[in-house]
Amino acid sequence: MLNPVSLLEAPERIGNGTVAAGVDEVGRGPLAGPVVAAAVVLDRARPIEGVADSKVLSAKRREELAEEIRCGARAWALGRAEVEEVDRLNVLGATLLAMHRAVVGLAIRPDVAYVDGNLAPALPCATVTVVGGDARLAAIGAASILAKVERDAEMCALAERYGNYGFEKHKGYATAAHLYALDRWGPTPVHRRSFAPIRSCLRALEEDQLELGWRRPAAPESGP
Repeated sequence: MLNPVSLLEAPERIGNGTVAAGVDEVGRGPLAGPVVAAAVVLDRARPIEGVADSKVLSAKRREELAEEIRCGARAWALGRAEVEEVDRLNVLGATLLAMHRAVVGLAIRPDVAYVDGNLAPALPCATVTVVGGDARLAAIGAASILAKVERDAEMCALAERYGNYGFEKHKGYATAAHLYALDRWGPTPVHRRSFAPIRSCLRALEEDQLELGWRRPAAPESGP
């Protein structure tokens, strides 16, 4: 049985036959869009230079590293939880589900998964949670990069569909511009109904309809 404490203290010293995966997610905080997780098994014989917490890297550098990781890792996989699952399970449950899906999607079954943060999903392998792991362990940093690049691309695609919301800029987070768009147009189908700002927006829409007897236009979709 693997000892999680020793693995955390010196992960670089685990046996060469032990398969270790890094796991991270992106998208817990936004008001819209999915939670995306990634799991990565790096090749110890082919280290990838520059891997770090995705939040400290430029978008261009993340894209470059994501391609290196996809080509150079022994295995990688993405997992996701859709908006409906976030609303049904709550965001923590959806995050753990996305992480689980990423790990079980790996072509190589890991012996241990290093999970960023202080909570881990139930997995068919040993787990070690690592607070700040995306800045401490290369495999978690690699997972954070893949998850961030994937989710950002999805939010940019949603920006083409819902052109008034600025998803390509704020990626669904509660910026002033995003909140203004919500107040002006109301929520889209990709907004998380369980989040307080969206609930408040929906209540305001209902009150408008009841008091004024009119229906606000539906969230517009961009044309082809």
